[in-house]
Amino acid sequence: MLGSLEDAQDALQEAFLRAWTGRSTYRAESTFRAWLYRITTNVCLRALERRPRRIGPYEAGPAAELGARPADPVDLPWLQPYPDVLLDGSPEPGDAVVARETIELAFLAAIQHLPPRQRAVLILRDALDWPADDTAAVLEMSLAAVNSALQRARATMKEQLPARRLDWSTADEAEHAERSLLQTYVEAFERHDDRALVALLREDVRMAMPPHPTWYDGLASVDVFLAEVAFRQDSGPHRFIPTRANRHPAFGVYRGDGADATPFAINVVEIESGQIAAMHFFLYPELFPAFGLPDNLG
Repeated sequence: MLGSLEDAQDALQEAFLRAWTGRSTYRAESTFRAWLYRITTNVCLRALERRPRRIGPYEAGPAAELGARPADPVDLPWLQPYPDVLLDGSPEPGDAVVARETIELAFLAAIQHLPPRQRAVLILRDALDWPADDTAAVLEMSLAAVNSALQRARATMKEQLPARRLDWSTADEAEHAERSLLQTYVEAFERHDDRALVALLREDVRMAMPPHPTWYDGLASVDVFLAEVAFRQDSGPHRFIPTRANRHPAFGVYRGDGADATPFAINVVEIESGQIAAMHFFLYPELFPAFGLPDNLG
C-alpha cells in the first residue's frame, strides 16, 4: 500500500495500537483477520491522504545523457526496497502476497499510480485473493464499487507494468542457475572492473541510485558511468554482502577498506535470460538493519 518500509512499519504499529485499544468493538461478525485488515487498511488510507505517492527509481525525469554525472540527491518520496527476510518470516508462507510477484519492485512502482482505494481493492482482490464481498466489507464499499475499482486498477497496472514481467526469474532460479552470474557480478564490482561487469549486462539495462534523480538507460550509458564515475580511482573500494529484496537478488554495499567499510546502498539486481537487466542502488544506509546487515564490517 505505502511503498516504503519505514512507513509500513509505522502503519503496522499504529494498526496494532488501534486494534488493542478498540478490541472491545470486535463483535465476531467477521473473522478476526478481516477485522484487523479493516483497521490496517484504514490506517494506510489515512497515511496516503497525508503525502503524495512514492516515486519509482525511473520517474524523477528523463534518462541521463551519455556521460552525465549524477545530480545532487533530491528529497522526494522515493520507493523503498523491502527485505525478503521479513517475507520469509511470515507465519503463513503460502500466502499469495509472498508466493506471487506482487512484492516485485516494478509492481510496487506501478501500484503507486493508483488512487488509494483502487490500490487497496487491487491488493485485497489480486494479491491476497479475497472474495469481492469480503473486500467490500473491509473497505465499506458496495460490491459494484469494488468491481468497478478493480477493473480500473487492472487497466492502469497493465499500462504501467513492463511487458516482460511474466518472464522474470523466480527466487529459486536466482539461487541456482544465476549463482555464478551473481558471483561474477560481485567480483567485477569489487575489482572495479568495468569491462567484466559490462559483459554481464543486457543492451537495455537500466541503473538508478535514489535519492539521486539521475538514472541511466542502455548499455552505452551505464558503461560510461561505470568507467568514468563509479570506478574512478578516488571512489574507494566496495564490499558486497548478499541479501534479498522484493524477491530479487540484492546486496548490502559497503564503501571503505577493511574494518572502516560502512553502509552505502542496498543494491537490488534484476536478472532476465541470464543477464543483468537492472541495477537499483538505494542509497539509504538506515535500511541496513531491516535486512539483517551489519553497520560495519569490522
